Amino acid sequence: MATLHNYLLRQIELREQGTELALLAVCPNSAAVLEAAVAVAARTNAPMLFAATLNQVDRDGGYTGWTPQRFVEEMQGYAARYGCRSPLFPCLDHGGPWLKDSHSRDNLPLDQAMSEVKASLTACLQAGYSLLHIDPTVDRTLPPGQPPAIETVVERTVELIEHTENQRRLLGLPPVDYEVGTEEVHGGLVDIHNFRRFLDLLASRLDEPDLRAAWPCFIVAQVGTDLHTTFFDAAVARQLTQIVLPYGSLLKGHYSDWVENPTAYPAAGMGGANVGPEFTAEEFIALQELDRRDARLSANRKLPPAGFIDALERAVDASGRWRKWLQPGETGQALAELQSDRRLWLVQTSARYVWAAPEVAAARRRLYSHISLVTTDPHSYVVAQVARAIEKYVSAFNLYDSMSLYQQ
Repeated sequence: MATLHNYLLRQIELREQGTELALLAVCPNSAAVLEAAVAVAARTNAPMLFAATLNQVDRDGGYTGWTPQRFVEEMQGYAARYGCRSPLFPCLDHGGPWLKDSHSRDNLPLDQAMSEVKASLTACLQAGYSLLHIDPTVDRTLPPGQPPAIETVVERTVELIEHTENQRRLLGLPPVDYEVGTEEVHGGLVDIHNFRRFLDLLASRLDEPDLRAAWPCFIVAQVGTDLHTTFFDAAVARQLTQIVLPYGSLLKGHYSDWVENPTAYPAAGMGGANVGPEFTAEEFIALQELDRRDARLSANRKLPPAGFIDALERAVDASGRWRKWLQPGETGQALAELQSDRRLWLVQTSARYVWAAPEVAAARRRLYSHISLVTTDPHSYVVAQVARAIEKYVSAFNLYDSMSLYQQ
């Protein structure tokens, strides 16, 4: 089976021939999103990446309830259900110390945080992941807001790659691809000097017999987008692409949700992009619409309403994870005290953390049961709404029927 790097090499060839493609990485933050992405890959004849964070999928189940092995099994199950013949690549997103919320919450020291990440990398290998994002760009031992030195990022990147390669060989597993970056990507634009220095230092450290084959196929860089900014800077992306191409790599964008100019990604030479919170929002909007229908149906039929959105908001509030998105001036306020539009945004954005919570799952079953009185399959309605959003990026990234090009 071709590796992900083979697909990127083919993209470079196609670009030289005048055809521009960029891969889509869907963050599988719920079963509905995973199902929708596999369904889209099947009906568009396109490859699909699934970039799962350690918050979403990990040895403890993450907030989806999936271990890496279970996640891959779920993906394969949907592939069989939808008759998907195009390749599906399970990937790790943000594999580094303190990038799992519990690592920061528990204030793990560096050695323990690195040990936890190494154990998760091994689990990803055993599950059959195709791509591992090695991301030691956060350092909780430093003052807030101070990024680690480039040299430190390189050393920890190499340490994690070396661990993974040793484990891969020990377990007798096939090659795996890597993704790396210079700094945590939260908007703004990359520092070109630091970007070049990172690549030079990494190249010198990976120039060892056991590590040369582990050179990353994707380099993550800041190209203008984050959760609150939505304009992709194609000019910067073109410049950075010319820097990484001699290394045999392509750029990957993160936080590409709701991007205003998605067609600019392949045109600028981007290798791929991650999208996640946007699909959570689409799932929320679809369920919110069903909740409104349920209110009317329950009134007509004298049924107690399912109360899905109320249950979801209570679960989001109890999780406390919405607090990470608070803006200046909101700190210390309860969720119910915030302006209605901000409360709605926080519930919508944080919904992914609690989709699998027992009380939310139970409310969803009640909602589907009610709607099923008049609609054959409410779950299919939700999946279809998410799939429509995913297919927008498949089209923008020129991936429709792209397998016919990749396989030439």
